Amino acid sequence: MTSCIEGILDGQRLSVDESRALMHMMVRDEFPLAQVAAILTTFRVRGMSVDLLDGFSQALLELAAPVDLGTDDLIDVCGTGGDGKNSFNISTTVAFILAGAGYTVAKHGNGAASSSCGSSNALEALGISLTADSAQLRRSLEASGVCFLHAPLFHPSLKRIGPLRRELGFKTAFNALGPLVNPARPQHQCTGVYSLELQRLYSALLQRRKANFAVVHSLDGYDEVSLTGPVRVVTNRGNYEFSPECFGCEVLSSESLQSPGGIQESAVLVKEILEGRASRSHEDVTCANAALAMWSYDGKGAIAEYMEKARESVRSGRALRALKRSQEV
Repeated sequence: MTSCIEGILDGQRLSVDESRALMHMMVRDEFPLAQVAAILTTFRVRGMSVDLLDGFSQALLELAAPVDLGTDDLIDVCGTGGDGKNSFNISTTVAFILAGAGYTVAKHGNGAASSSCGSSNALEALGISLTADSAQLRRSLEASGVCFLHAPLFHPSLKRIGPLRRELGFKTAFNALGPLVNPARPQHQCTGVYSLELQRLYSALLQRRKANFAVVHSLDGYDEVSLTGPVRVVTNRGNYEFSPECFGCEVLSSESLQSPGGIQESAVLVKEILEGRASRSHEDVTCANAALAMWSYDGKGAIAEYMEKARESVRSGRALRALKRSQEV
């Protein structure tokens, strides 16, 4: 173990298999937490590699609690977070818009880390139970077109590392792993990331996995389509850049995307958007993200066409119906 750590500190680049083994050792208590902190700090300073993310995510999927949803023809709209923008629960709202438009969503998520209200916090406040029971998750998919996989229920192996990550107080490799370790292993991913470098790593890794993907980074720092400026999107079909005008929208201010406050206020905003009672900026940004997810899933057509499809999901009441049926399961 000591030679392994010294090799990492001396600049050794780990292969996929070495990274996978290292993750197993870190979460299984084979390294003292002080040594884990040294390793994570070293990777933060030196930067991550595709092989490191690949091996780490493989290990966490191997350690995850199993889930059987009866299909992997699913889309996840989980972002990494960590952009420091404290925006409202955009991807959570998008999941219901997608379900209302006929897509089948298995959204991976967690409670708040760097924001005031995480995806799981908002869902619980909306009356949606978080479970690892495959039968209940399948019922949710059948009833509403969407189910939610609360990360701590499926990744109990990370319990040991959680307090250390909070003590370190800065982003580590773990902050980059969330969208890569959805235990349902969806075939389709529309993933937001907090930096251009992470976008490069993600796109290379998802190409390896032969996934149908879109990795999204707004050029002013958001891990989603923000409509505050251009967004860069890397897919298995090529690289794209979209302006707000491509979505038929005006440029938004960063203030219009801010979280409204605590968990209850955030949950109310999600519901208001799905009811069609929120501001135009809230509808625009959630529909833009839903449109991009649909476009990446289908692999054809123009973004503007999917923007109309997303708006129709809201205005017809189908997105709100998906929420209500999720609450009833």
